[in-house]
Amino acid sequence: MSGRKSNAGSASIEGRYALPVDGRTIILVDDGLATGATMLAAARALRTQRPKTMMVAVSVASHDACEAFRRHVDKIVCGETPEPFYAVGAWYEDFSQTSDSEVRELLERAVHQRTT
Repeated sequence: MSGRKSNAGSASIEGRYALPVDGRTIILVDDGLATGATMLAAARALRTQRPKTMMVAVSVASHDACEAFRRHVDKIVCGETPEPFYAVGAWYEDFSQTSDSEVRELLERAVHQRTT
């Protein structure tokens, strides 16, 4: 879903609106951090909305990216920090892309499970 802007209060997926961030604990999750640039952009954007606590959780990261992130968020969990780090995808057996439609389906399923 890259290339799309997400604004708090604007319709995002299937008419749903972004939840307010102010005063809440936010957990940003990704498959990994190489340079951390994309996650840093997300963290900076969310920080302007004044979350109570911001955490980052990734399966794998370069040691440098994991350490550098500590000054940008309240807590970071990097499951593995292998050396040498080549790329995030190198540490997965299957690193195929997830389509927008699959993401929407998974989010719909999660919403449905929460409400039933």
